Amino acid sequence: MKELFDIVSKTCSKKVTHTYSTSFSLATRMLAPGIRQDIYNIYGFVRFADEIVDSFHEYDKETLFDRFEQDLEYALSEKISLNPILNSFQHSVHTYGIDRHLINSFMQSMRFDLTKKVYSTKADYQEYIYGSADVVGLMCLKVFVKGDAEKFEQLKDAAMSLGSAFQKVNFLRDLKEDFEGLSRTYFPNTNLNALDEASKMVIIDDIEEDFKKGYQGILLLPSEAKFGVFMAYRYYRRLLKKLRRTPAIDIKNTRIRVPNYEKFGLLTRSYVKFQLKMVR
Repeated sequence: MKELFDIVSKTCSKKVTHTYSTSFSLATRMLAPGIRQDIYNIYGFVRFADEIVDSFHEYDKETLFDRFEQDLEYALSEKISLNPILNSFQHSVHTYGIDRHLINSFMQSMRFDLTKKVYSTKADYQEYIYGSADVVGLMCLKVFVKGDAEKFEQLKDAAMSLGSAFQKVNFLRDLKEDFEGLSRTYFPNTNLNALDEASKMVIIDDIEEDFKKGYQGILLLPSEAKFGVFMAYRYYRRLLKKLRRTPAIDIKNTRIRVPNYEKFGLLTRSYVKFQLKMVR
């Protein structure tokens, strides 16, 4: 009985979200129950693809990724997969009409991570961010607007900006791990061996612009999604504030975090703001 397998699949996607990301899991719990599971389904998919290219160093990553991509194609065409993460993802794709272009662009950026180490031009950088982050925001937006094409087009640019902001914050936060551990340089025209305050601030100012555009979209989201996305926005703004205050030399040598007690404090203050209708 496939209904039982679907329940197991969705439970796996939820478990992946809770296990891999405290912050994203916390924000997702603030979404309305009717859309929460589909965001777990999307997160499980993108997390597994990312894990292949970032973490499985003792295995043949390209072979693993090829197999994952083949399984994805089968899941999308046949509406079933024995990989529970892909099975739950395909359900959300078909329920909300998530465009295959978004999925293909994401997979292309993940494939870049198998071999590409340096993003030396702005065009390469933007292409990678579009595929690795913007399209994930657009997949989630499809769920938030429940497939409404007109609403999707209205909020599309803001969702992409918010996705870009989140990804760029991750790049800056994970600078040490990406540069030293994976030999990756995402920021173009930036010498990470000699990252200084001026270069750091250029990156941060660019992120702030993305946040401004993204916030305008949050205000227009359906009520079922607004607080959860606002919570994620507040978390990443807090992380960016910490990065702004942290000397460039320290960003290169450590991973900046928001401790769990701060996350829960942020949740409380965000809820009060939201209830007082200060999100406008």
